[in-house]
Amino acid sequence: MTSRTHTATLRPEDRGTIDSREGRGAHDSPDFQFSRMESLLRGRRLRRLTVDGVDAVFVRDPVLVRRILVSESKKFGKGELFRKARNLSRVGMLSQDEAMHRHYRRLANPYLRSSAVDGYLPYMRDVVREAASCWRAGDAVDIQSEMCRVACAIAVGTLIPGMAPETTKALSERLTRLAWEMIRKPLYGKAAAARAARPGANRQLSRARQEFRELLAACVAGLPDSPDPAGGYLSALLADSDEQGNRLLTAEEVCDEAVMMLTSATVTTASVMSWALHVLSRDPLAEERLLKDLVQRRSGGTDGGHGAPSYTLRFLMEVLRLYPPVWISCRKALSDVTLGDHDLPAGTNVVFSSYLMHRDPVSYPDPHRFDPDRWLSIHPSNVEASFIPFGIGSKGCIGELFAWQELEIILDVVTQEWKLGTEPGRQVRTAPETTLHPRRLLLIPQPR
Repeated sequence: MTSRTHTATLRPEDRGTIDSREGRGAHDSPDFQFSRMESLLRGRRLRRLTVDGVDAVFVRDPVLVRRILVSESKKFGKGELFRKARNLSRVGMLSQDEAMHRHYRRLANPYLRSSAVDGYLPYMRDVVREAASCWRAGDAVDIQSEMCRVACAIAVGTLIPGMAPETTKALSERLTRLAWEMIRKPLYGKAAAARAARPGANRQLSRARQEFRELLAACVAGLPDSPDPAGGYLSALLADSDEQGNRLLTAEEVCDEAVMMLTSATVTTASVMSWALHVLSRDPLAEERLLKDLVQRRSGGTDGGHGAPSYTLRFLMEVLRLYPPVWISCRKALSDVTLGDHDLPAGTNVVFSSYLMHRDPVSYPDPHRFDPDRWLSIHPSNVEASFIPFGIGSKGCIGELFAWQELEIILDVVTQEWKLGTEPGRQVRTAPETTLHPRRLLLIPQPR
């Protein structure tokens, strides 16, 4: 930590680029070079760089990231790179307007709080059981597409209740196609540039989005004009109104907001669960300990003891540390700010990567090793912003509680029924695209 009290301007010669093909390392994918990022930032709290032609300042120091996201969050808005996500919705929680953002967080909260999520658990289990029952012993399963299907069915069934079974099924299927296309879309680097240059490259994504929105719009049109508690999140969006009773969102904007919420929930869950099952297929000791803990948790016990997190929770925390789905983020300075010992003018894009912070050896010794027991001596609240799989502060993931419960339910049901193994000789590559996901993950199920 620097002790300098004066401020400075980042020099032009400090600039680097992270969409280069140079210097690929052992942990890299062909789409985005993490070792390149680590090399550019080694020993620096901040460094100027270019991401897809956008000038930015990359922040590696978790103390400074916490200031950006928490203590000085009002000084930072959504960054230039954030526009890559705004093709889903320009209202509600993705609005640039902070008051609107907070309003729609509060509107969604009743459907994501603890009491609501507890009521979803039986439905979650049923969805996972139905999906896993279709697997066949010895036949390779595309785990990521399956986890995508599971996450989408859970999201639709819990957040949009009360639909006819055939409508719920159709919505789930169309959301699955949309989420699958979104997961694999590169956002940064030369892969994104190459895709953008290809005519019709986004045609499948556009078609999937249109097909899902068309069915969702039909569902919105069928909702009652007055608020219906049984209508869930979709009904709440449609019924939202001002003090004079005027609706705040058009039917089209309701669809946009619902698409944003549903895809955000599903693409991240599918990616995390894919990594979790990948780890279990490669680590027999972790699998043995997880199975034992899940049995104890089903009976109301835990192996943590003395207030320590259970092994299941530690396992999931370690998966999220190594494979955070939202692996890079961007904010923009709304006014002149001082960050660390540097002055940043208004309009500066500030970038930080949870992937890099989660693998910083200062915070996590032997950072690339999968070690759930490291969380026996580390508490997330004591590591500043070096563990932010769900973000932190006022813009942190509103569905975090929902996600923790869902991840545990999927783990529990799948591992009760199946032992998953890997195909001999198959290597799984990391794909940092819309989410950080396995490039292709085929696992072979065998009955327990």
